[in-house]
Amino acid sequence: MARRYDTNDATDRTTGLREAASAVRRGELVVLPTDTVYGIGADAFSSEAVNDLLEAKGRGRGMPTPVLIGSPNTLHGLVTDFSEMAWELVDAFWPGALTLVAKHQPSLQWDLGDTRGTVAVRMPLHPVAIELLTEVGPMAVSSANLTGHPSPEDCDAAQEMLGDAVSVYLDGGPTPGIVPSSIVDVTGKVPVLLRAGALSAEELRKVVPDLEVAN
Repeated sequence: MARRYDTNDATDRTTGLREAASAVRRGELVVLPTDTVYGIGADAFSSEAVNDLLEAKGRGRGMPTPVLIGSPNTLHGLVTDFSEMAWELVDAFWPGALTLVAKHQPSLQWDLGDTRGTVAVRMPLHPVAIELLTEVGPMAVSSANLTGHPSPEDCDAAQEMLGDAVSVYLDGGPTPGIVPSSIVDVTGKVPVLLRAGALSAEELRKVVPDLEVAN
């Protein structure tokens, strides 16, 4: 049976984060608040756990799971051919609502779906998420909804959809909103905006003037 913890209560937060970290290490699923919407997460390096995440959402491998990290330093072990412009975007907008699509290290033993050698990675601006990520390392995290349903802005909505497929729910109250992160592809020489979300092309171009926008 799923357990739920109120992270706005100091005691519940401590217990909940401990239980969530233990669940992730056991290969189980957790729901956590982020700076956009609630996410369902698993150990990024457990292919079985990531598969369980996709099944819980009713999502196919053709839509790979993004990865959340707790520190920009973690990128050094995850990505390769990361350009100076990509680092400038990290410095300017992380933690925050910017997802970067980069080439992942070929030596990594993970299976996030059909990624074609890339990974979509982000550092969220949410203290509960960062604390959990710092404890357990990179997590595969997708919005905590059934595919085709609205992304949840509160823990109730996430739990109603996902139920006992998730071991631990971390309830941080309502999230700031349903505006998704902006997605920028940094696998080439010039960054390409794939999806405009919380950050517009104009805001991103203040840091990387050469940014292109995908058709």
